[in-house]
Amino acid sequence: MIILRKGGINVIYGYVRVSSRDQHTDRQMDAMSTYQIPEKNIFVDRQSGKDFERPAYRKMIRKLKKGDVLVVKSIDRLDIRVIDMPLLNTQEDENGITRVFIADLVLQILAYVAQTEREFIRERQKEGIASARARGVRFGRPERKIPDNFREICDQWEKVEISGREAARRLDVDLKTFKKWASLTADKG
Repeated sequence: MIILRKGGINVIYGYVRVSSRDQHTDRQMDAMSTYQIPEKNIFVDRQSGKDFERPAYRKMIRKLKKGDVLVVKSIDRLDIRVIDMPLLNTQEDENGITRVFIADLVLQILAYVAQTEREFIRERQKEGIASARARGVRFGRPERKIPDNFREICDQWEKVEISGREAARRLDVDLKTFKKWASLTADKG
């Protein structure tokens, strides 16, 4: 059941977090677009989730009202405190008796989480790559252009006047690249 805000309007927000400045938010932002969240309602932090000292997170929390909807790509992007069920908290509670009581259970759960997190990381990586490719990002080294003097050097190699290594050295490429070029030009006839 959704409880409407005063005036009958619920607001949808999105929260995106990556652990460092050099990580990309593309995968999470793509997920936000599925829910048609206005850009002004998406809060992005580029820092660790170890504490609540995250500016966008704090700003978002101040805006959330009863009945609003918060979208996150993954639960590990958010911190939750359930007052009447501390077992569900995603924060550490140093003095809680419940924490001591369920320590063994938590260790087993953490082992499971570590295993599945590795799988999630691979999946997120695949999603991130797919997202980047959809926007036209190319991966790997840019392909080198075959130099103008290639045909002359390749002819010398084909006549066994020079070795493949020497041909590659003269073209300033490795032997594998030279042989790839040689096979490509041979195919073109």
